[in-house]
Amino acid sequence: MMPVDQDVSSIAHAIQLAVAPVFLLTGIAALLSVMTNRLGRVIDRARFVERLWHELNEAAQTGAREELCVLARRARFAYFAINLCTCAALLICAVVATLFVDVFVATNLKWLAGTFFFVAMVVLIGGLVSFLREVYLATHTLHIGPPL
Repeated sequence: MMPVDQDVSSIAHAIQLAVAPVFLLTGIAALLSVMTNRLGRVIDRARFVERLWHELNEAAQTGAREELCVLARRARFAYFAINLCTCAALLICAVVATLFVDVFVATNLKWLAGTFFFVAMVVLIGGLVSFLREVYLATHTLHIGPPL
């Protein structure tokens, strides 16, 4: 059994190691907030266009159909971004939990924590790429000005 002083210093060291991932979690939470707001706006716009559908003439319905297709693609990218970033956050939580289990059980799980962190970064990159694609679609299908 380890002396109490060594237990306290091990726990303190685990807390120090967990600080950076916890800050990363707050960053991911901020990203998720932005992503969910964007998804909400896409859904609101799609519902608005769908409500107006019966009032539109045939030419306007063609334009509305194209807009709904773009909105569906944007929603899909936002959905993937949210899911991937949420998975990254869960993996970061697994990193923190693994660091503490490593201290309390006195095992060598640092390789597992490193693997969780690496996978979290890969998944986060995927989420950010998906988010970037949604933003690209939004800006490249945007029309500002009077109808042509």
